[in-house]
Amino acid sequence: MSSISLVLSRMQSYDERPAIIWGDQVLSYTQFCESINLWQSRLSEAGVKSGVVCGVLGEFSPTTCAIFFALMKMQAIIVPFTRAISNELTQFKLIAGVEIAIEVDENESFFIQREITGSANPLITEFKKENVSGLIVFSSGSTGQPKGILHNCERVMHKFEIERKPWRSILFLLMDHFGGFNTFLGAFAYGGVAVCVKDRQPSAICKVIEGSDATLLPTTPTFINLLIASRAYSSYDLSSIELITYGTEVMPEATLSKLKSIFPNAHLKQTYGLSEVGVLRSKSEGDESLWVKIGGDGFEVKIKDEILWIRSEANMVGYLNAPSPFDDDGWMCTGDQVEVKGEFMRIIGRKSEMINVGGQKVFPSEIETVLLEDANIKEVTAFGVKHELMGHVVHARVSLHREESMNEFSLRMRKYCAGKLARYKIPVKFILVKEADQHNNRFKKVRIGLDSPS
Repeated sequence: MSSISLVLSRMQSYDERPAIIWGDQVLSYTQFCESINLWQSRLSEAGVKSGVVCGVLGEFSPTTCAIFFALMKMQAIIVPFTRAISNELTQFKLIAGVEIAIEVDENESFFIQREITGSANPLITEFKKENVSGLIVFSSGSTGQPKGILHNCERVMHKFEIERKPWRSILFLLMDHFGGFNTFLGAFAYGGVAVCVKDRQPSAICKVIEGSDATLLPTTPTFINLLIASRAYSSYDLSSIELITYGTEVMPEATLSKLKSIFPNAHLKQTYGLSEVGVLRSKSEGDESLWVKIGGDGFEVKIKDEILWIRSEANMVGYLNAPSPFDDDGWMCTGDQVEVKGEFMRIIGRKSEMINVGGQKVFPSEIETVLLEDANIKEVTAFGVKHELMGHVVHARVSLHREESMNEFSLRMRKYCAGKLARYKIPVKFILVKEADQHNNRFKKVRIGLDSPS
């Protein structure tokens, strides 16, 4: 039995267990599986069959969740889109070669139409011969043109074959992000509950947690900073949360410590994954530790020149519009610099984000951790700016809780940093910005843009 068939069969066995919470609506597994079958018939009538590339635009909801499983059953190729990438939607459709577009609005109304595509992508043409479902997601494009990433859904689903503890999971990460799709699959594979959200602001997420008794919150360090700064957690009962997982970027130590004080009974777990290789199993050394062990069945890791390399059974099929990043033995260089302590490692940051100040290496995370200790700083993003003599110097964008003059703030922070950081790590310039300018729609820090050079 295929991995997808196994999981779908298991889902049917969960019967009247709740499967989805969406606002005030709760669907059982029986109702959800009936919806999947209905969408399989509906999509078949619309011309969907094995190998057809289907774009799905919307947000996680009962309808989009059913569509994804229906498309997997039909061995179609899924391309999830959210409205957050509306400016790039046309470009992404062309790269993926979308043949049928499905749009689901916030009220669950839907629209299906055929797309006019150009010449077929050679990688997709070859993949269609395997008669298995595919998944296409896109890289963030922070260092160039976004890359289309083709996955074999059978390989992606394989990690969910062994039944594990079910969670009531907040589907916080976006569905067009590999981490979001991975959370979506895990919610149903073990008979858990997928809690769909319409608003990802801190107060809205807190309200959903309280109303759904969610037990798992998968999120990002940037969102956690926003949650801490907003103090929205103090207005809701969040005691149901048993596990908070965080990844996609380096977690500042100061943020992790504050998070533990807010959720003293929750286990905090660092995750690690890449769109190209999947999401690895992980184990944090402790709730307030940034040391983590990653790997698990189907994954291998190695450290070469302090950089993390990964090989996975769930490696992507390939990029649609870029050369393969894998070496001849199937290993991929992640670009993440790490420190090693026994079987645990600590991720320092992306080598591409490292700031070279007069030959000295500086990673943004070590500066941000120190600055976030200040009671008036909501959020901070450190980055490098070119300098004629030093090569680069450090600048920092900061968002404050209360107004403070730039001169007073700069003098105070430089004096504070002098006791915490080497001189070359201290920002030579602080730029005050709105909190919303510090992150993108995936709640991940924007290190390039605004005041930094392109």
